[in-house]
Amino acid sequence: MQTHPAASPPPSAQGGGSAREPVLRLSGITKRFGPLVANDAISFELMRGEVIALLGENGAGKTTLMNILFGHYVADEGTVEAFGAPLRPGDPKAALEAGIGMVHQHFTLADNMTVVENIALGTEPLWRPRFELGAARARIRALSADFGLFVDPDSTIAALTVGERQRVEILKALYRDARILILDEPTAVLTPGETEALFGTLKLLVAKGLSIIFISHKLAEVMAVSDRVLVLRAGRLAGERVTAASGRAELAALMVGQEVVSPPVAPLRGGAPLLVLREVSTGGRGTGARLDRVTLTLRAGEITGLAGVSGNGQSALAGVVAGTEIPTTGEIEIAGRVVSVWSPRAALDLGIGRIPEDRHAVGTIGDMSVAENVISEQYRSPRFARHGLLDWAAARAFAEEIIRDYDVKCPSPDARIRLLSGGNMQKLILGRALDPEPRIILANQPTRGLDVGAVSYVHRRLLEARERGAAILLISEDLEEIMALSDRIVVMSRGRLSGASARGERTIAQLGELMAGHQGEAAA
Repeated sequence: MQTHPAASPPPSAQGGGSAREPVLRLSGITKRFGPLVANDAISFELMRGEVIALLGENGAGKTTLMNILFGHYVADEGTVEAFGAPLRPGDPKAALEAGIGMVHQHFTLADNMTVVENIALGTEPLWRPRFELGAARARIRALSADFGLFVDPDSTIAALTVGERQRVEILKALYRDARILILDEPTAVLTPGETEALFGTLKLLVAKGLSIIFISHKLAEVMAVSDRVLVLRAGRLAGERVTAASGRAELAALMVGQEVVSPPVAPLRGGAPLLVLREVSTGGRGTGARLDRVTLTLRAGEITGLAGVSGNGQSALAGVVAGTEIPTTGEIEIAGRVVSVWSPRAALDLGIGRIPEDRHAVGTIGDMSVAENVISEQYRSPRFARHGLLDWAAARAFAEEIIRDYDVKCPSPDARIRLLSGGNMQKLILGRALDPEPRIILANQPTRGLDVGAVSYVHRRLLEARERGAAILLISEDLEEIMALSDRIVVMSRGRLSGASARGERTIAQLGELMAGHQGEAAA
């Protein structure tokens, strides 16, 4: 295993360093995919003990740039240097050997293996007849103590919380002697308490001389943890700012090229119940929690926000509302009438608009065209079907209407939807869900992975639906989004719902305690 000399702790704006010693240098990086220029002559340096935040709209080139850094792509032009030495292009092993580690948003851990097995896997020669874990276990305990990443080396991954799994991912990088750590959307699935703990860990890392690239869409977090901010727009480096001398509004404007204004939330009085779940339970599927006697009411002209850590039953609840999950007990009432037969088609016929959690796996079919995707939930309606045949002229006209009204960057209704950026794909799903105007809207993670401009747009459309009287269930792991938009807030933990609270009635800390299942602390 490669070892590196210990780095002395240099001071930094966030607790690390201002020593001007470059550990990473990207010079003139350009990458083209046919006529598309994903990265256009990007150059920057990362210093020892520094945290750089990488911001940019969806499709701005952040992922491409990181793939070049890790050797998954080869740049058409430009060079990468790590610790003063050229980094071999197109060679992921070279990046690892140079001391570069990455923690992905979606963890790459084997649930049936222990922490020590996950971390040590791949670090020993294949020809060694026996895999000794004693030394690995001792090294993991030492790293845990040094960086405040406490986790039992002998626990199986399946038994760990989301926050503990992230610690394992960071330990895996440190075990391989990473001196540069790239964190991709690291707080996407964490509670507020786990996020604070992560930020404490980052301060310890930079205090010991590590350098960090922090990729996030959450401007408040960028302001809290970074020393400098690099903003990519349309493949180019649009700006670089010292964090302490910048503001959220300035960074948001750099990302999208214009001022971003959050839509106002006018106070409204909730109307009649449009959807009621009474004592609903489910059998549970996959690794998600099942619902346990959940009771929930959605009212006209009201947004009900549902907060919770991923895997606590939100997916099951969304499935019940969407008609893809059939309750084992309890009842569903729509507009005052108990439903006897429940299915996805029944949900659509009763006026439920659905924005699914995963726009790639569930919300769209990648190899189908934009027009085919936007009529996928209405293709049997008289609007698009004549005498058993699809009216393709009507389908294309509907797609063009959504492209125009929702400002979708799309070459044509006949383009394959997988070629669109995440933000533009989400706008198409939003247009499909909101036309015709549904009485009830399921908005499941509607802004996950979107940039600040796209987030503002989605929020505005949801608030417009609220104002016309729709009942909206907003499921989100972003507490700022929940608190900004919701008239009422409920929290799900282990398949059960907390009591509802009005906007502003509970603090982020109290909601975080409920998300972690600590009812008493939240009440206090």
